[in-house]
Amino acid sequence: MRYFLTFSYNGTPFHGWQRQPNVISVQEVMEDALSNLLRTPISLTAAGRTDTGVHARQMIAHFDANLTKEIEENLVRLLNRYLKTEIAIDRLDCVQKYAHARFDAISRTYEYHIDLIKNPFRKELAYQVNHPLNFELMNEAAQLMMRFEDFESFSKTNTDVKTFLCNITQAHWETRDKGAIFTITANRFLRNMVRAIVGTLIEVGIGKISVEEVVRIIECKDRSQAGFSVPASGLYLTEIRYPKSIYIQDGKS
Repeated sequence: MRYFLTFSYNGTPFHGWQRQPNVISVQEVMEDALSNLLRTPISLTAAGRTDTGVHARQMIAHFDANLTKEIEENLVRLLNRYLKTEIAIDRLDCVQKYAHARFDAISRTYEYHIDLIKNPFRKELAYQVNHPLNFELMNEAAQLMMRFEDFESFSKTNTDVKTFLCNITQAHWETRDKGAIFTITANRFLRNMVRAIVGTLIEVGIGKISVEEVVRIIECKDRSQAGFSVPASGLYLTEIRYPKSIYIQDGKS
């Protein structure tokens, strides 16, 4: 049987999602937990790979196992007792045998959090911006993103991707409690894409570049022309959506 596991994590102590030698990753910790609890090797395939320090309010990964009804009903509770406090399991869903956590996702949503004042309690959860920002211009520039499909200018260089095309369906800033949150949804994202977009929009907000220049940056397909890459600490994966047809039954929790 194939299962989708939905969970969240604080990415601060981890070197990203993907298992790597000599460093701790979310994938390694979760695979070890599942393998030990189920007493069989378990491999997880996630909806995406978050970088070092990036957080997830919702991540989904699939795995294959022959679970009894009792284990299905109790696995979420057992994992939450076993895992580090930085990881929380939300639900377990039975899915079709062909379902794939990465390739079947129809949209992903990220948030980027910034603080406009110094906050010692959010050092690893948000990015502190020390300049006044014009959010009206930043939102005008963000709306431009939905007019384009090729985002090579915001992709990490030397990455092995076949296409830089992405379909962005929402991109906007919202001010909240002495800070702001940028929300962006697309069918897929390139490596470092959100952090590069946010850095570029911040440069619009402080008056370093104009809204019109953002169009030029997108069209030139040159990463060196875009803004800086903001720190990972403010980035959150918040939602992943799938076709309802891939689910067999409601999740167990």
